[in-house]
Amino acid sequence: MLMKPKIRFSPGLHPFDRPCLRAGNRVSILGATGSIGTSAAEVLDRLGGAEKFEFVALTGGSNAERMIELVKKYRPKIVAMANEAAAKTVKAAFPGETITILAGEAGVCEAASAGADWVCAAIVGTAGLRPVLCAAENAPVIALANKECLVTAGSAFMARMAECGATIFPIDSEHNALYQLLAGLREANPDEIVRYSLTASGGPFLRTPLADFSRITPEEAVKHPNWSMGAKISVDSATMMNKGLEIIEACRLFDLAPDQCDAIIHPQSFAHGLLQMRDGGVFMYLSPTDMRVCIQSSLLWTHTGEAFGREKSPFDCLSLQFEAPDPVRFPALKIAKEALRLGESAAAALNAANEICVAAFLEKSLPFDRISYTAYEVMLKIADSFPNEPISDPSAAIRRNLEADATARILAKETVEREYKAR
Repeated sequence: MLMKPKIRFSPGLHPFDRPCLRAGNRVSILGATGSIGTSAAEVLDRLGGAEKFEFVALTGGSNAERMIELVKKYRPKIVAMANEAAAKTVKAAFPGETITILAGEAGVCEAASAGADWVCAAIVGTAGLRPVLCAAENAPVIALANKECLVTAGSAFMARMAECGATIFPIDSEHNALYQLLAGLREANPDEIVRYSLTASGGPFLRTPLADFSRITPEEAVKHPNWSMGAKISVDSATMMNKGLEIIEACRLFDLAPDQCDAIIHPQSFAHGLLQMRDGGVFMYLSPTDMRVCIQSSLLWTHTGEAFGREKSPFDCLSLQFEAPDPVRFPALKIAKEALRLGESAAAALNAANEICVAAFLEKSLPFDRISYTAYEVMLKIADSFPNEPISDPSAAIRRNLEADATARILAKETVEREYKAR
């Protein structure tokens, strides 16, 4: 029996026997001015850059200076900036040129719809959802780095991808690892896999006494032991909510039940995903912690390309350590599983409420040990308010989940204000 991930793959784009760009080299990067977009550009440069690839569209937020650099280098047909003032700045830098420069959300969606063989979806947050949906209508391969597409839009997003015939290729390291492992086990029976595991570093507070959690400061929470990241994702790593949301992503992406997927602590961060088989065997994917490795795999499927992050190797470690996460220390993992059981609106609400709670913590308006629990309280209220009945129309289901997202943000702000006043 041929095994493959439970994802809808486009006709002629079977992931186990083709390079993604065999049919053409037209590429677009949504979120080109951010860190993931920058990594995507570096990979494309390594593979030939503007000489090999036709850059169809580049989109950005407000960083006009960076976009101007990219336009000069890659000469895309279409450029879109979500910030209208930034779009004007970019347009002023290219007077009389044939490049189409668009502004606002509508402009970003138009650029995403332009059509390409490969689209990197690197826009952060719910702002990235609509552009990805637009891109899927005219792009056979979506290299997906936006978690909201799967957490907020849920299975409706995957249904819409199936309608469009788009291949989703995950480029977050954990989901990419599972994807790679599943491809390697293509001749196995999928029923032989009993557990899918995502690894987590454990963050900065893996050994901190629980009694000290209420006194953790934002300055302490953003100091990740392994790498430098933005403030929000650093706090999510510290609470392990990032891993909880990744579990939700994996269940949507690979069509898993909540009890089929979990997280495991791995401080060295060389292993990214594990598959436990029915006979007790475990398959593990090891690689340097470098998103460029995952992006390159989405471009050169079945071909490995040159190494990124060669300066660090799993074999530099004397041992690889793994341990089960403490549910008291990291309640976010159990909360994420509960969101999966409650339904897609609950998952959308959890993600939205967590964003508000993390922002409040960074502003010193909410204690660290209340971030996950406050998001959980909001999630439960939203789950009670929004029906969990399946909706056959993917677009209608996505609208419902976005409404749950917006309602959760309002409720979370109100809840945080009450918590802060009570302190």
